[in-house]
Amino acid sequence: MNPQVRKGQAPAALTREEFRRRFRMRFYDPAFRGEDEAIERLEAIAYDGYCQARKAPVTRKAGPEFQDPDYDMSVEWYEARRRLLAAQLRWEDPGTPSRVLVVCGSPRNDGTCPGEMSKTFRLAKMAQEALQSAGLETDFLDLSLLASDYDRHIHPCKACVSTAMPLCHWPCSCYPNHELGQVNDWMNEIYERWVSAHGILLVTPTHWYTMSSPLKLMMDRLVCADGGNPDPSRTGGKDPEKAKALELQGWDYPQHLAGRAYGVVVHGDVAGIEGTRRALSDWLDWMGLVDAGP
Repeated sequence: MNPQVRKGQAPAALTREEFRRRFRMRFYDPAFRGEDEAIERLEAIAYDGYCQARKAPVTRKAGPEFQDPDYDMSVEWYEARRRLLAAQLRWEDPGTPSRVLVVCGSPRNDGTCPGEMSKTFRLAKMAQEALQSAGLETDFLDLSLLASDYDRHIHPCKACVSTAMPLCHWPCSCYPNHELGQVNDWMNEIYERWVSAHGILLVTPTHWYTMSSPLKLMMDRLVCADGGNPDPSRTGGKDPEKAKALELQGWDYPQHLAGRAYGVVVHGDVAGIEGTRRALSDWLDWMGLVDAGP
C-alpha cells in the first residue's frame, strides 16, 4: 500500500516586501530608528534563512543511539531529549521525594492588562501549600506568564499526528523553527517538568464553556507524549511519506507520561464547569495517567 500525501493547502512564500513588513514590526518603536541600517542587515540574514528553510540551523549527526546515525539532528532537539531522559530517571528513582506539578491555567495576572491576580492562582497556591504541608515536593507552573513575560510562547500544535503518529516526535521537533521566527517556545521546559512529576494538578477557570487558551495550547502540544516518536531519524525528520509508511507497518503508541497521578480543579462563574472537568479528566485518562480520586 502506497500512502498518499495530499498537497495544495499551503500558500505561496511571502514576497520580499511582506517579509520586510512583518520583520520590521518588532522594531516599530521610534527608539530603534537610530539602528535602521543594522536592522536592515539583520533582516537580510533572516530573509535568507526563510528562503533557505533553515528551520534548525545548528545540527549534529544523530549517532549510534538512533536508527539513522547519519541523520542531521537539531542540536536543540537533542538537548531537549537529553533533559527528558534525565527527568525520567529522576521520576523512576524511589530515593527521590514525591513531586507534584501544580498548573495554574489562568492567563490573568497583575503584571499585565488585567491588573489583578487570578482566582485560579489563589486556588492553585492553596493547593500547593496543602501538598507541601503533606510532605510533598511541588513545582508551580503558572501559564499566565504567556501573557505577561517578554517573548514567551507556547506555539500552536501543527497536528503532525493527523498525518501519521510517527511524524509527531517526542519531544516535539516542530519548534523552535528559526526559518519562520517561531522561537522562545516554552514547551521543552514544560515537557521536562511534566516528566519529572509523580503527580499533576491542573487548576483552570472556565472560559466560554471550556478550559483557558494557555491550558489548551499546552494540552495540544502534549500530544507527542501520547504515542510520539522518540527517534526523528526514523521519519527522516518531517517526511510524511516515511511517517505514513512506518505507521502502516504497525506503531506501538508509547505513552511517555503513563503512570503519573492527576487531579483536576475547574472553577467558573456561570456554566461549562462540569464539561471542562470531564474533558480534562478524559484527556489525562487517555494518556495513561491515573485519577488520584476524590
